[in-house]
Amino acid sequence: MSLVIVGSFNMDLMSRTPYLPSGGETVLGGPFKMGPGGKGSNQAVAAARQSAEVILVSMLGRDSFGEKAADMLERENIKTEHVFFHSTESTGTALILVDEQSENMIVVAPGANLCLSPLHVRKAEKDIRAASLVLLQFEINMEATIEAIELADKHNVPVLLNPAPFVEFNPAILEKVTYITPNKTEAEGLTGIKIQGEEDVLQAAKKIYKKGVKYVLITLGSSGTYLYSGKETGELIPSFAVNVTDTTGAGDAFNGGFACAIDLGFSVKEAVVYGQAAAALSVTKEGTSPSMPTKEEVEKFLKERTNG
Repeated sequence: MSLVIVGSFNMDLMSRTPYLPSGGETVLGGPFKMGPGGKGSNQAVAAARQSAEVILVSMLGRDSFGEKAADMLERENIKTEHVFFHSTESTGTALILVDEQSENMIVVAPGANLCLSPLHVRKAEKDIRAASLVLLQFEINMEATIEAIELADKHNVPVLLNPAPFVEFNPAILEKVTYITPNKTEAEGLTGIKIQGEEDVLQAAKKIYKKGVKYVLITLGSSGTYLYSGKETGELIPSFAVNVTDTTGAGDAFNGGFACAIDLGFSVKEAVVYGQAAAALSVTKEGTSPSMPTKEEVEKFLKERTNG
């Protein structure tokens, strides 16, 4: 079986800064680092490093960043027959600041990502039909995302939707989504509920569930992940405590790890724990795609924490 990931690639341009600047302020920072990112690509790398067979559907620009992206995807053993190149739009970029408390601020210039069309997605229908799971985010053209959901539903393939970054969309598509993984901000956007405590999380999860999703997983950073599947209450699955270096990409590590665990036949709760282990390891390193842990690292981490 395989995972089909329909999503973005961005070249990450990251700098450390003593603190995140306010409007009009210039802050001396550094060092500067450049590396592969984008939610689709990050999640593809996260899953591929767990030994999953990963097929990426994405759009790059015909520029130096696009060339670097193609080389990286090949090194990570990600199948790229559905990675397309746009002749005029530039490869997506993300401008990232990370402060001394490891908090971040990100501006994304989507570029070619917004040119991925439903037609491009339809070219991957054969692979979607054969997949164990289709994983999606909101960093590409919404019409392409909806097409992927429709094709997965047509062939009875489960869909994992990471609604990030949050944008307004037709909630009717959620009837065809199996798993949804909003963070606190995205859950608030989906429901209009201000989340300040666990009761708010439950109410938000119930509201999302009523839109048709089978499993709601609200990720709450260091507090863990709230899993809800239609019962009277849900379950807060605690995260792992680690020494944090950079939180950028933690959500992508979680989604890639969770998707791989589902592909391997784990229960949803077991897959959440696996995804949280991947996320915990990712925040101990700098960067997004480069910080994604391997299968051996995650298994070793879980064994040590379980035995401990």
